[in-house]
Amino acid sequence: MDEQFQLLFDKMKMEMQNQTTELSNIILEKMDEKLKPVLEENKILKLKVENLERKVELLERDRKNNNIIIHGLPEKEQSIVDLINNIKECFSYELNINIENNEINKIYRIGKKNNNEKPRPTLLSLVSGWKKTEIMKNKKKLQVLYITDDYPKEILEIRKSLQPKLLEEKKKGNFAYIKYDKLIVKENSKTTDKRKRELSTSPQAELQSKKQMQNLSKTNRINAFDMMRSRSHSLSTIPTTIKQ
Repeated sequence: MDEQFQLLFDKMKMEMQNQTTELSNIILEKMDEKLKPVLEENKILKLKVENLERKVELLERDRKNNNIIIHGLPEKEQSIVDLINNIKECFSYELNINIENNEINKIYRIGKKNNNEKPRPTLLSLVSGWKKTEIMKNKKKLQVLYITDDYPKEILEIRKSLQPKLLEEKKKGNFAYIKYDKLIVKENSKTTDKRKRELSTSPQAELQSKKQMQNLSKTNRINAFDMMRSRSHSLSTIPTTIKQ
């Protein structure tokens, strides 16, 4: 009787488990059906957000495209007019570049004024891109000041993280530079030629050279032996008419 009861109990238990599994599957299927549109909508929204971020980045990049940051300019001006005149004087004297007032879009010091001796950077926004290009091409002539592009904070962090790799590539002798947020590396042809020369002096090449020298030495010895043999043969043909 107990065995029959146990069998009945086990059977009921199995049926309940099967029903529970089936019910769970049905619930999950229905949930999936309801969630599918939501998931698809999330994918579409994600793509839209990514596109908007790209557009914002391009707009930010375009907005800063004609800007330059001037570092090291003594902070002695009393007004914006003084600041403009100081920059115009420096560029005219050191770069031989004249900037007119109508070529300047805006200009200001970056950050809050402090009592430190180090002057704050100056942002100079130019109306046209060709004037900025002219300044950037000649910026190496500056003695005290130095000029950089106006990058967003995120790009500055990326450029900073690329500096160790940039130095490593330059140590290898490659031509490397950072373009916006990418590291550009071009192999130096002189370095490639040097590698080729090093390969030409490999152990195999040295072994082949030694073999050639040995063969040349053997040839010289054979030629010398032939000369001696021909000389001895000529001596044997001399008439034996010795003094009578």
